[in-house]
Amino acid sequence: MPEPTVTVRKKENGQFRSDPELRVIALGDVSQPKEILMTPTRYAFIKANWHADIVDRALDGFQELIPAEQVDVFDVPGAFEMPLLARDLATTGRYAAVAAAALVVDGGIYRHDFVAQAVVDGLMRAGLDSGVPVLSVSLTPHHYQETDHHKAIYRAHFVEKGREAARAALMIGKTRASLAKPSLAA
Repeated sequence: MPEPTVTVRKKENGQFRSDPELRVIALGDVSQPKEILMTPTRYAFIKANWHADIVDRALDGFQELIPAEQVDVFDVPGAFEMPLLARDLATTGRYAAVAAAALVVDGGIYRHDFVAQAVVDGLMRAGLDSGVPVLSVSLTPHHYQETDHHKAIYRAHFVEKGREAARAALMIGKTRASLAKPSLAA
């Protein structure tokens, strides 16, 4: 009887290439050669448009670790709209994780801390309800002023927060994949 053959090809930069390092558990009839096409894991990134010059930097940091080709970007008017879209994206089954970025500042009109809490609670609920990691890059500074100095500080901070969200998405994905593998000791 011939030994079963499975060829795995991975799509990178629009091109498919064979990857002998990938291992696949073949289910079903393996008596005939098979080819499995694998596409990279996808991530969703939601950005609030308030303070976009700062918030968009989180996407820059995220894409330093996860290639832009693997990230679908969605804009919303403000932070308050992020949890609903995060839940909708998470439940599509297309994404390994959803990240959501916003800067909620004290505008003097409303209690910004209530908005920030509602956003973080909503993002957590979206992740728990969907079973897909929903990561918050939502910051609520105690003292933010529309000065060049503060803008520069928060732009740099959002780049780092984007990197942290990407690291978290990758780490959670790796951990969850290891949990799904059958134990050799069993």
